[in-house]
Amino acid sequence: MPTVPATLLIVDDEAQVRKLLQVLLQNQGYRTLTASSGEEALAIVEQQSPDLILLDIMMPGMDGYEVASTLKTDKATSDIPIIMLSALDERSARLTGLEAGAEEYLSKPVESAELWLRVRNLLRLKASGDYLKSHNMMLEKLLLQRTLDLERFRSAMDASADAVFLISRSSMSLIEFNLSACMVLGYTPDELLHVGLAELGDSSIEQLEELYDLIIAGDGPREPIEARVRCKNGSHVPVEVHRRAYKTGDDWIIVCIARDITHSKDSELRLLKMARYDTLTGLPNRNLFYTSLQVGLTEAVYSGWQLAVVTVSLDDFKLVNETWGHLISDQMLVELGQRLSSCLNVTDTLGRMDGDEFALILMIREGQADIQRLVDNIRQVLRAPCQLDGHDVLMSASMGIALYPGDGEQAHDLIKHANTAMNRAKQVGRDTFRFYTSQMNIEALARLEIETALREAVRTQAFELFYQPKISLSDGRVCGLEALIRWHRTGYANVPPAIFVPILENLGLISDVGKWVIDNVCAQIARWQRSGVAPLQVAVNVSGRQIMEGDLIADIQQAIRDSGIEPFWLEVELTEGSLMENTALTIASLQKLRAIGVKISIDDFGTGYSSLAYLRRFPIDKLKIDIAFIREVTSNPQDAAIARTIIELARGLSLQVIAEGIETPEQLAFLIANGCDQGQGYLFSRPLPLDELETLLREQRHFI
Repeated sequence: MPTVPATLLIVDDEAQVRKLLQVLLQNQGYRTLTASSGEEALAIVEQQSPDLILLDIMMPGMDGYEVASTLKTDKATSDIPIIMLSALDERSARLTGLEAGAEEYLSKPVESAELWLRVRNLLRLKASGDYLKSHNMMLEKLLLQRTLDLERFRSAMDASADAVFLISRSSMSLIEFNLSACMVLGYTPDELLHVGLAELGDSSIEQLEELYDLIIAGDGPREPIEARVRCKNGSHVPVEVHRRAYKTGDDWIIVCIARDITHSKDSELRLLKMARYDTLTGLPNRNLFYTSLQVGLTEAVYSGWQLAVVTVSLDDFKLVNETWGHLISDQMLVELGQRLSSCLNVTDTLGRMDGDEFALILMIREGQADIQRLVDNIRQVLRAPCQLDGHDVLMSASMGIALYPGDGEQAHDLIKHANTAMNRAKQVGRDTFRFYTSQMNIEALARLEIETALREAVRTQAFELFYQPKISLSDGRVCGLEALIRWHRTGYANVPPAIFVPILENLGLISDVGKWVIDNVCAQIARWQRSGVAPLQVAVNVSGRQIMEGDLIADIQQAIRDSGIEPFWLEVELTEGSLMENTALTIASLQKLRAIGVKISIDDFGTGYSSLAYLRRFPIDKLKIDIAFIREVTSNPQDAAIARTIIELARGLSLQVIAEGIETPEQLAFLIANGCDQGQGYLFSRPLPLDELETLLREQRHFI
């Protein structure tokens, strides 16, 4: 591996972005070059070939796509890794960047840690000196894993009474089949391996190619279709065929499961449908659900996905039957079945097992929400009241979850284990769930307990506000406060906000709690002003969810009216990340707050860089330097450089700047020397309850 620092070329038409990227990357020990246009970048590469290029897409003149394409078509520069950076998040933009030759695509906003990780990983690959060798090694490893999976899958295929075929789309030939396929068709395994696909049915190769391409594109038939297979002796066997496609390397594999339906023709075909679908809800019944689970397991084996079987039993449904009668309760089952269906992805399956019991097959791909979030969504959907004969009737459910492959590799094992977990959930009480795996049970139970406690805390407003002073670094006086929420959970140690605030967001309760904070802060400001305490501006932290899901503007206006304070005494703090969640809505909301006089600041500034391009569009008054850069500002030159850059940036934009987390005199001296306006931290004061804060304010201390 090379011992000299890697050289990185930063290409962006915005000077502020280039400057902060330089600081972030030099912080990791890299040498940096910069270019403000695609043309300048190509000239630099011609003179000095960098080890990696960070390339913005949207630039005047030659854009990032053209630069990447030019570099990748030149043999001398084709091996330079490229990371494309863009605020565009459309899938087409990502594909265009990758087609142009970029190895990575990062959507703005992106955290510094993610940028460092992607840069480090690409440089490691380049340092190996041979991408092709690395790629071949990866393919060999994948082939070994596929071989192991195939051996395991062969055992499962041979245990099935249905004929199972695996077909290569590229060669249009059989690559694997089970013993049942040989028995149905009358071939030996060696004979069947050499039989052409067109010889096995009534379709030509061209027709099969067209069908397989539709399946690969996701436009093929989703329901099983009837067909005929030709046996070795020339006779035909009617079959019901399920087909799915999965990608392996450069090829696609078509999985065909054919069930012999010789004895199910004419009127029996209608009986078959009735036997496979629930007549009330139209959902797959137990038999079809079992077949779908077998198909799902096939996909999970070859795609490397996780699979969950979730069984759902409605709580106290017998009481609904007794109260409203079977006709009304059947309507409820239909509605709840439709609600459950709305929670599914296209690869998932819902079935009605018995009476008031449903079951789901959830295919969990990489990067998809974890199973607990999916189950939480199902619980939330079921909680909405049902309209029965003009009355709102609440319904909940007990659920059991079994996961493939940890809880079983066979369909019947997974269903059995999910039922076991469901029965455990029913023993605990209403509206709960259990995992079959004991450790997941422990974690899920702990989360349920804290969720229940939080719901009760929101209902009873069992929170408290602490206040941390902000100090003017010019005269050492208290110049403002930050309101911080605390939760003293009965019988437990205090729960940190970093734990309970994200849970409030997931439960959809953050807007309620945020309104409580705003109401109490405004009321407290009014009480201080009436009692003669020197007026101070108070900052409250606002979640991005309050803007997107609540009515933040109305909540603040109402709190100001009720308390009678002037709006400028209230300051709203948003994190840099929350500003980028819904840029247009956030800008509009902040402009309304600015219009009524509320002050606005960005918290944790410096943890990302992508918002710099938007910074001038946000109506803000103050930047707060994140504690991560203050902690080692006197010992780490890179952190010192970042802090200076943020202070200089704020000064250039006519914004105030405040540093949080000040704990030592040396940190304070650095910030004063570099022109920071305000500071807060344990060097001055920890967050204080109201009585201690008021004592401190009456003392009128000078902290510097």
